[in-house]
Amino acid sequence: MPKPPLIALLTDFGLQDPFVGVMKGVIATICRSAQVIDLTHSVSSQNVREGAFHLDRSSGYFPEGTVFACIVDPGVGTLRRAIALQAGPYRFVAPDNGLLTPVFDRFPDARCHALTDTRFHLPNRSATFHGRDIFSPVAAHLAAGVPVEDLGPEVELSTCARITMFRNDQLENGTGWKGEVVSIDHFGNIITSFDASMIEGDPSWHLSAGTSGSLPILRTYGEVEPGMPLAYIGSSGMIEIAIRNGNASRIFGIGEEDQVWMKRGVTRDWGMGTTRDS
Repeated sequence: MPKPPLIALLTDFGLQDPFVGVMKGVIATICRSAQVIDLTHSVSSQNVREGAFHLDRSSGYFPEGTVFACIVDPGVGTLRRAIALQAGPYRFVAPDNGLLTPVFDRFPDARCHALTDTRFHLPNRSATFHGRDIFSPVAAHLAAGVPVEDLGPEVELSTCARITMFRNDQLENGTGWKGEVVSIDHFGNIITSFDASMIEGDPSWHLSAGTSGSLPILRTYGEVEPGMPLAYIGSSGMIEIAIRNGNASRIFGIGEEDQVWMKRGVTRDWGMGTTRDS
């Protein structure tokens, strides 16, 4: 028995309004057999980079053939292009605003096409809801078997918009890095721009941001007492700051794009209430 086609949705629409439900209705109208998975609808409003980050760290867990409909689109209704990609085993539809930057990097031989053939759009397209009128119907047509090249003319990948995913600057004395907050998750955990590969298992590194003080990089939340802060390598492979059973973003006054520091030196052992030289 053939498996149903799969469409994954990533947006900044939230769930309070009917936008996501309407998109699913459009998909079901065109490709009733499609299975739709909500990757996330909680990307911060208009935060293209955060959407790109979540897409990059999540797409590899989906089966071959998945169609990703990605809508974080502050330029909706402007001259920005709408595009579709055939990238390895996956297909992506999105605004051409940098949201697919990690896909371009991971699949440099991807085929890209502009979504100009209105046969695959809804009629009477609005200027403000291309998630409903362009991206959802195109994703549904792809799931139903329409090839990417039928959607519009080919686009040179080099002309597509790209963004800088992470901004990490080495400190002048060479003892550490200045980075930034990439995302805040539902629990208030702070996802930084520091990749785990930057520390290479060296226990002398520690993080600080906002009013957090200097935090050692531990393995998991259980290594500190409830209510105590820590840094750790998160499931995304990035280094995060959290408070066990608490909201680090709120308590430390840290938001997206705020600065974070990673240095070697004196760290505080929050579990034991002591300090040490490292």
